[in-house]
Amino acid sequence: MAADTKNRYSDKDLEEFKVLIQEKISKAEHDLELIKSAYMNDHNNGTDDTSPTFKAFEEGSETMSKESNSALAIRQEKFIRDLKNAVIRIENKTYGVCRVTGKLINKERLKLVPHATLSIEAKNMQK
Repeated sequence: MAADTKNRYSDKDLEEFKVLIQEKISKAEHDLELIKSAYMNDHNNGTDDTSPTFKAFEEGSETMSKESNSALAIRQEKFIRDLKNAVIRIENKTYGVCRVTGKLINKERLKLVPHATLSIEAKNMQK
């Protein structure tokens, strides 16, 4: 039994991580909605009456803003997907196990990066 606890987190720990991750998913989904609504509203910022010189700058800035919002939305969607995958790993009781070393990922690391699949040791080996 003692060896088993070293290979995975306890059900109690997994439940705590699940609550933490579900809170992060809710916040991330809310943030994604904000990003998407900002993206949708980008096209109308009331500068139609500015002089042509500034209009060119404005259009360039608007394009950059749409591109950065789009990139933000893509990154946010990936973050949500990673968090949802972490919930699946919790349900499979494989959450918190490094996919390279097979050791438990430090609890503090998981609290900061709850979707982590690599321990710091494995992450450093990648460099």
